[in-house]
Amino acid sequence: MSGLTRRAALASAGAALCLPRLAIAQGARPAITVAVQKISNSNSLEMLREQSNVGGRIFYSYAEPLIDTDWTGDLSLRPGLATSWRRLDAQRLELTLREGVRFHDGRPMTAEDVVHSLGPRMWGAEGSPRNPPPEAVAVARRSFPGFERVEIVDARTVRFVNRTPDVTLEGKLSRSLATIHSAAAYEAVADWPQWSRRPVGTGPYRVVEFRPDHHLILEAFDDYWGGRPPLSRIRFLEVPEVAARIAMLQSGEADFACDIPPDQIAEVERSPRHEVVGGLIGNHRMLVFDKHHAALADPLVRRALTHAIDREAIVQALWSGRTRVPPGLQFEFFGDMLVRDWTVPKYDLAEARRLLKQSGYRGEPIPYRVLNNYYTAQTSTAQILVEGWREAGVNVRIEMRENWSQITEPGPDRAIRDWSNGASFGDPVSQTPPNFGRQGSAWVGGEWRNEEFGDLAAVLENATDAAQRRRAWARMLEIAEREDPAWTVLHQTANFTGKRRDIRWKPAQAFVMDFRAGNWGA
Repeated sequence: MSGLTRRAALASAGAALCLPRLAIAQGARPAITVAVQKISNSNSLEMLREQSNVGGRIFYSYAEPLIDTDWTGDLSLRPGLATSWRRLDAQRLELTLREGVRFHDGRPMTAEDVVHSLGPRMWGAEGSPRNPPPEAVAVARRSFPGFERVEIVDARTVRFVNRTPDVTLEGKLSRSLATIHSAAAYEAVADWPQWSRRPVGTGPYRVVEFRPDHHLILEAFDDYWGGRPPLSRIRFLEVPEVAARIAMLQSGEADFACDIPPDQIAEVERSPRHEVVGGLIGNHRMLVFDKHHAALADPLVRRALTHAIDREAIVQALWSGRTRVPPGLQFEFFGDMLVRDWTVPKYDLAEARRLLKQSGYRGEPIPYRVLNNYYTAQTSTAQILVEGWREAGVNVRIEMRENWSQITEPGPDRAIRDWSNGASFGDPVSQTPPNFGRQGSAWVGGEWRNEEFGDLAAVLENATDAAQRRRAWARMLEIAEREDPAWTVLHQTANFTGKRRDIRWKPAQAFVMDFRAGNWGA
């Protein structure tokens, strides 16, 4: 195989020796192996802690929200653990719970479980040793900034109550962190870390074994409300190198290989037994700026950086034209909230040089923190970016890091970093205020703050007038992408998965992998 390194070959052989393949038996429910770049960034299966691209891939098999998303269709909201919902007013949403739902511990789902999942599990309870860590509570706080309580109306009805108006409550309840879990199982564990590695949900597969940085094994839950799961077992195996994942697929050691770069699609499809599926998803690759770094304090320097990026060259050279440069940090499925005439900063080296001269920048080194291909083509993208900045006159230096804690760690050397932002439902409130608003990670982490932007993020969260919300979002884009750059979008993310050609399986418009009965055939 072209590009297969000795290390990759050894990794593939080691996986084969240490973990025998869960082969597909004729006439029986198959067991499959999915080779992934990484399983979890936080060594946790609890989505309150694992809000990441890699976590988004696995959760859908074992945990479910009240309101589901049509991931393999039009991304619309649809019934999940709630069969229906209705608005009482701008602050209250009433949901009817599905009957016949059982948790993996055998207990039936009740209204009390919903209250617990969206209450103590998210926010903690006084004196409980099972309280989530502060970083998990912070995720809940920025995802549900107006949360007040969940009420039980009757045995099959719950009412979500917000302190403030919020026209996007339905979408927020569809997010992965809002999944419903067994209250009894939660209260039975000694502490939150124990829970987070073996959560008890309602999905078609239950957690059997999780070895962080190595593998996750899920087993069919035959009491699943949606019908008998089509697979007996799913094994997610962590295989960091692309070449090793492809080798495992081609040898039959894996049935799926995730995160295939475009330049390796032909290599996978050279085998008549395999194919690559996937395409654009609801996620954008981007850069984030720390405006408190000495060289980036002047917005003119950050603006210059945005104009010295040849995004189309990256799309063509590294993605073979299989992705695109989007209209900023937004998606078409935002519908009426989409700012339709918006574009990313134009590639213009002359303008970049003019801005740098105006700023008084004198070539001070600017660190750029990068992980080794956590994102597809991440390292090669960084190299292209640095070359473009050098041509404009900016001295940017790549600094490789081993994990996300090192990427986000505050300090005088934090200036530029890689990131991606995904929208889990069709409104900009799904991604931007939780990341860049006053309770957002960039704001709280001290990377970027802008008072007008913070005020507008609150309008986006709480206003009920559609025109007012659209104006707020348009102005937020002007501030964060043009005037006082907080981020700059590189391209829309495309997600490609190699698989056995005889398996009928449809990829999602997200990192989510759906192995329910309606999305499987072999």
